[in-house]
Amino acid sequence: MSAPLRVVLDTNVVLSALVFGAGTAGRLRRGWQQGVFAPLVSTATVQELIRALAYPKFRLSRLEQDELLADYLPHAQAVRIPVPPPNVPKCRHPLDVPFMHLAVAGKAKVLVSGDRDLQALAGVFEKANGCLIVNLDSFLRVYSMPSEEYTPARIKEFDDAEAKLARLMQASKLQDNN
Repeated sequence: MSAPLRVVLDTNVVLSALVFGAGTAGRLRRGWQQGVFAPLVSTATVQELIRALAYPKFRLSRLEQDELLADYLPHAQAVRIPVPPPNVPKCRHPLDVPFMHLAVAGKAKVLVSGDRDLQALAGVFEKANGCLIVNLDSFLRVYSMPSEEYTPARIKEFDDAEAKLARLMQASKLQDNN
């Protein structure tokens, strides 16, 4: 059996899976629970998740926050970010940088995020680090197939298709800007 796919999940994606848990986000949660992929975490990304779970809009008690963390962190692999951290593309939003550091240091294959600032860097980041930045729907496409079809060849097919999509989207954005 091959090692699970190493994945970085942005806080917004993890929050959706933990707090709202139905539909697409629920599929993501089942994926990490079943070991289909290995979410990577660092000190900075866990601190960001803890901070976000405490937002008043979620109305979560401290006990509920702890229970949600207990449903995620045992499935995650901790990665130590070196000092100095890896070089990553400059990003407009400073809270996104730790996720890119984690992806590079943890040798992630995919960074899953709904964040537009991160998605805007998808082409540059993939070219420099070999890691795709995709949204949740794109990431879950590969996991919507029956488990017996989940093979390295299908993952490669997914990787190739998503990389091509990322390049096309980047080219489209460049054309729109000209």
